[in-house]
Amino acid sequence: MLDSRGRIAGRNRAARRLTASSPGSDVPPSWLAEAHRRHVAGTPDPTAGTPAGTFGSRSYEARPSPTRDGHVAWWLFDRTDLAQAHETVRETRERADAASRLFSTLLSSLNVPRCAEVAARMATDHLAEAAVLITPPTGHRYAVTHALRGRRVVQETRQIDPLTVPGLDEALRGFPPVPARWINPDAIPDWVIPEGFSGPVGSVLVTPLPGHGVPAGALILLRSDTEKGFSPEEEVFARLFASRAGTALSAARLYSEQTAITATLMRELLPPPLSRVHGVDYAGRYRTALDHERVGGDFYDVHPGPDESAETFVALGDVAGKGLDAAVLTGKIRNTLHALLPLASDHLRVLRMLNGALLTSHHARFATLVLASVKRQDDGAVRLRLTSAGHLPPLVVRADGRVEEMPTQGTLVGALPEVTARTVETVLAPGDTCLLYTDGITEARGGPLGDELFGEERLRQALEGCGGMPGEALVEHVQMLAAQWLEPGSRHDDMAVVAITAPRGGTSAGDRAPAGAGGRARRTA
Repeated sequence: MLDSRGRIAGRNRAARRLTASSPGSDVPPSWLAEAHRRHVAGTPDPTAGTPAGTFGSRSYEARPSPTRDGHVAWWLFDRTDLAQAHETVRETRERADAASRLFSTLLSSLNVPRCAEVAARMATDHLAEAAVLITPPTGHRYAVTHALRGRRVVQETRQIDPLTVPGLDEALRGFPPVPARWINPDAIPDWVIPEGFSGPVGSVLVTPLPGHGVPAGALILLRSDTEKGFSPEEEVFARLFASRAGTALSAARLYSEQTAITATLMRELLPPPLSRVHGVDYAGRYRTALDHERVGGDFYDVHPGPDESAETFVALGDVAGKGLDAAVLTGKIRNTLHALLPLASDHLRVLRMLNGALLTSHHARFATLVLASVKRQDDGAVRLRLTSAGHLPPLVVRADGRVEEMPTQGTLVGALPEVTARTVETVLAPGDTCLLYTDGITEARGGPLGDELFGEERLRQALEGCGGMPGEALVEHVQMLAAQWLEPGSRHDDMAVVAITAPRGGTSAGDRAPAGAGGRARRTA
């Protein structure tokens, strides 16, 4: 009971036991004194609810009851267990939210070092003062990530001995963690403790990072001797945290491996960069049917001869279809042509052997090609031999703006048992360019009404104003014309363009172009 001035005026047996060991036993705790003052003054706090607080190590809820002598009897109801239950629910909710945020944050980055950095930093936010994340070794070196609360995360690669940390070797092999109380903090080596860690290590927790079938690493949590040890609930949460981090790290590592494999394979499928070879300029442009893809069914290659006296072999082709399936066959054709380079001087033989290779494969696709053998002459002119296998005829843009169609033709490869083809020869004078292109250019659909093909005639007319233009500028111009012709957002085929140019200045002053330069093509086969 409290009197009008807020002093303890009486207590029952249970209250006497409660206040017997408390200093200032005649004075109620501040939360109860404030509730009593408001009750006596008749000004209760409408937002405060039932008065509650602690008395010693226990939590109580207080309810008033007036007495005849003007005192107030405050009944204290022990709610320690209920308060602990609420606190446990709150901590569990916070940990679940933290785990959810961790998983979302980690999965937003498919970079292994970035995932390790985020996991270690979040571990210091929610679990311990310091965290050390170790991923499986590459050779004899481990990637180690140190995080200290409020400090910058430090990542390094170093040689370590997992056996020097109790439970670390087992965690790296995916075995269940040992309880934190079994680990002697004094046995932790210096390399584990982040620089700037305050005080000696008081408690340690080592837990594995489970991955997809194989361990993704291990997590070491450190608390100083001024912090409380890890409770069983915290150890359970740490394992849940580690499982989420391990899943994200494993996904990032798998993505990195697949990206590396894809990049390695992609290098063999992407068109090569072109430049000057043996005194002849080469330029190329490539655009896939789908902008988000890097490879498709069109391709080109330039295979230089061993020296300037030998011919350079050029191939440009178009495989039926689009996307990855077409790109796979494209890679096979390019590899086959590379293997047939010793026979490159005989275009028809190369086409027949390629046709046989495609007919015996599991692919049910065909391809069209145009082959060119290129050799620069002593006078600076460039002699070409051109062979089409079901492909659009090459166009020669003379330096004076004339456009000539090379009358080579033949059957496509990969569809019929026999291949026939006709080879033609021509000579490029300095400033002349031979243009090889795929039907993605001529079949670009668009125009004023959105349903008209760009067409071969429109292409030839556009090239008439390109006489003497460098090959690099010419292929860029052709690609731009086709792109502008397309209906915005419409689908289109793969596009590939290659320019073979006899550079100006290739002949000495006073030299004249050889007979036939700039003239009609000559049939040779």
